[in-house]
Amino acid sequence: MNAGVVSLVLLAALLHSGWNAIAKAIPDRLVSSTLIGIIHLIVGGIAVFFCPVPRAEAWPALILSAVLQTTYMLLLTAAYARSEFGRVYPLTRGVAVIGVTGASAMLLHESLLPVQLCGVAIVSAALLLLAFSGPGQNRSGLLIATGVGVIVATYSLVDGLGVRQSGTALGYAAWLFLIQGVTIPLLCLGHARDRRAYRQGLRRHALRGAGGGVLAVTAYGIVLWAQSVAPLALVSALRETGVLMAVLIGWLFFRERLRPSGIVATAAAVVGILLVRAAI
Repeated sequence: MNAGVVSLVLLAALLHSGWNAIAKAIPDRLVSSTLIGIIHLIVGGIAVFFCPVPRAEAWPALILSAVLQTTYMLLLTAAYARSEFGRVYPLTRGVAVIGVTGASAMLLHESLLPVQLCGVAIVSAALLLLAFSGPGQNRSGLLIATGVGVIVATYSLVDGLGVRQSGTALGYAAWLFLIQGVTIPLLCLGHARDRRAYRQGLRRHALRGAGGGVLAVTAYGIVLWAQSVAPLALVSALRETGVLMAVLIGWLFFRERLRPSGIVATAAAVVGILLVRAAI
């Protein structure tokens, strides 16, 4: 995992926190999910004509990942509607790091140095502290966020296997985006109780939602490529640096309180990330 890969994963982390903030900022979760999904549809629909088709053995993983990521999008926006951005985002990412690290070691037999394992553990603990420290917790929002983290860990593993079997990270990403781009808007349309308000929300938030979709597609495309050339646990841990930006976003844009425990947890996350990076 060279410096170029590390730099791109860190960029993906920044982009990821950005599109999550946009999803939080759009008040209607179905509207935000739809707009981001439409960008997936556009990008995937164009890219499949220019990218190689994934090998046959990768398609079960690709289909499963599309189902998981569609569920992820709908649950994520539901969690943001119920709880603070500065709690939901760290919790989903912390659970994902723990899940990916454990599963990649047991199922994929990926070995990490002790210092790297220590770094992953510190990052995970710090993110969980960010989510659960201080007053104002919404149990339903945090419960949904925990489930989202499990889904993130699951689709990260599925994609890690699938993209390696596909023979083409770009082709795998293109078809994944296309399938999600179809399923997410259709599901959101089906769940919209007030179709008129739903359409008005799409028009009102079109530019913001499109921006979030572009960030989401770019961030995950980078991650898929990185998973094809680097250990999953390290990619998962490094991409969680986006949580540092998420804490600042919650404070600056959503007026969420920056608690002392949050500052301590953020500093601990930086230490953990440096430990992971130091051994790369």
